[in-house]
Amino acid sequence: MGTTTSAEAGELRRHLGVFDAVVVGLGSMLGAGIFAALAPAASAAGSGLFLGLALAAVVAFCNATSSARLAARYPQSGGTYVYGRERLGDFWGYLAGWGFVVGKTASCAAMALTVGSYVWPGQAHAIAVAAVVALTAVNYAGVQKSAWLTRLIVAAVLAALAAVVAVCLTGGAAETAQLRIGADATFGGVLQAAGLLFFAFAGYARIATLGEEVRDPKRTIPRAIPLALGIALVVYAAVALAVLSVLGPDRLAHAAAPLAEAVRAAGVPGLAPVVRVGAAVAALGSLLALILGVSRTTLAMARDRHLPHALSAVHPRSKVPHRAELAVGAVVAVLAATTDVRGAIGFSSFGVLAYYAIANASALTLTPDEGRPARIVPVVGAAGCLVLAFALPPASALWGAVVIAFGAAAYGLRKAATRRA
Repeated sequence: MGTTTSAEAGELRRHLGVFDAVVVGLGSMLGAGIFAALAPAASAAGSGLFLGLALAAVVAFCNATSSARLAARYPQSGGTYVYGRERLGDFWGYLAGWGFVVGKTASCAAMALTVGSYVWPGQAHAIAVAAVVALTAVNYAGVQKSAWLTRLIVAAVLAALAAVVAVCLTGGAAETAQLRIGADATFGGVLQAAGLLFFAFAGYARIATLGEEVRDPKRTIPRAIPLALGIALVVYAAVALAVLSVLGPDRLAHAAAPLAEAVRAAGVPGLAPVVRVGAAVAALGSLLALILGVSRTTLAMARDRHLPHALSAVHPRSKVPHRAELAVGAVVAVLAATTDVRGAIGFSSFGVLAYYAIANASALTLTPDEGRPARIVPVVGAAGCLVLAFALPPASALWGAVVIAFGAAAYGLRKAATRRA
């Protein structure tokens, strides 16, 4: 493609402070997961739902701590792709990036279709494509525009969730007996629920993948990641407590829209449409943050030529990876228009856990002078990721392993071709 100009190969602009970084993380974490993840988690764990949430939170804390220490040392776009490359070698960084980009691209399409199904079920694909186009345009305009929109989305979602909690806990339908852990809570079920709920916490990775756009990253990122994670945990615990106390584990497990059903059971059916709007807005926030994260990891991999180098261009005015954003937006729009990937993205869950396992392994190689966390943190994080990955439903684990193996094979073939050349 000829030589790359300095503008194309330039660095991104550092706009984001602690508040905006926390908001970006929350926008991704709150997402649509809390509106839908509780039902499959309750189906797996039954009355042990809170044990699954606690286990997911412990693993997420370890991952967040490892990611924060690494992001402070390597404040570049790409997240664990960069950490794995710098600490473990090119292959491990590539594998983390591969799992993230492929899995999260499918997740983007799923979030877009979730928006469509809430806004206009009869035209879900068309609404999904429109959402992708609109949010890609917002990201293209600059990360500050994305941060401002995310602020509005997070405020709206938190208001909707607060209304759900208040209605459920004060309406007289809540029963504390429904919160007791019974014989239906099995070890395997709790593990599977933790694996399902873990991804409701995974949004703090967006903060790390935006490392090149954060001001004073050595201070900002280690503050923003635990703050975002802590706020999300409090919100999730409150929502789970409220919904479980009203519906009970059995009814929650079979609820198609748990939060909407909970407010109806609490005697306020008029709030159900508000919850649906909140879910649509939450899905938009998650989609916005996902496109941001995938495009930045794509940028980092393109810089190292693991993806087409043309995608490493940085816009001279807005200072965003505009080609990577357009490419990601185009792929997601095509997927959202032509397929229904909501039931076929189990490999995304597996890929994210593999991604964080590599982050923890990378953190283990840090020295005390480099800010290494206590050894138990990355050890528990890595072990937790692997256990939860293989505790996922068998089809999800199988598809995830296939996708990771395909990426590894592609890397090997590329290296062999390079050596021959």
